Amino acid sequence: MIKTILIDDEPLARELVKEYLQAYPQIEVAAECNDGFEGLKAIQQHQPDLIFLDIQMPKINGFEMLELVDKIPCVIFTTAFEEYALRAFEVNAVDYLLKPFSKDRFDKALQKMLERKTEITADFLENAAREVPMQHNRVVVKINGKIKIIPVQDIHYLEAADDYVKIVTGEGSFLKNKTMAFFEKMLDPQQFIRVHRSYILNLSQITRIDPYEKETYLAILRDGSKVLVSKTGYPKLKEVLGL
Repeated sequence: MIKTILIDDEPLARELVKEYLQAYPQIEVAAECNDGFEGLKAIQQHQPDLIFLDIQMPKINGFEMLELVDKIPCVIFTTAFEEYALRAFEVNAVDYLLKPFSKDRFDKALQKMLERKTEITADFLENAAREVPMQHNRVVVKINGKIKIIPVQDIHYLEAADDYVKIVTGEGSFLKNKTMAFFEKMLDPQQFIRVHRSYILNLSQITRIDPYEKETYLAILRDGSKVLVSKTGYPKLKEVLGL
């Protein structure tokens, strides 16, 4: 038996998927969810083989939810937003159903899943997530099983930490399994500057810039933190600050 979960804030969309699934007795609907929070809990509880996932939903969107899943099952996206989703899906090993979708299109997606399970890679999530405007305004992290949404304006700086990025805020620091390059592209370049290969700095947090050693500098932040500014990062910082 193949377990599936339907994650969509539109009840009628879930009903349509359930109707189409009646032709597949080998697929069992283990749960229905209205948003990404419910979806994450259901995935952790049921460990499904397949999920049908909407993109734009209340609280957190589909891409943000997937970032928090430890082991991502096969995913068939259901979306009404062709303008930013279609190209991303076409070049990756996952299928999508563009609402409103027909039974024939649904069957083709199911057949693809049954023939070979598709996997979502970290690269896909990074590329596809940038297509969703909501992603540029916040960062979603998971802490001890709980979800925390960090508005980007609350970020003081970001620091490379092995395979993670440490996000430092006034409340503390949080790890995100992303790359510095991802955040450099995601964040507003007029507000966040890559001042060092290991640091991205929120300009609004700077109180002064002090010389350090070997043509490097220290950015002193409002909370007293010191962020290293490299020889190549300093000219970028000066330019944005108008110095």
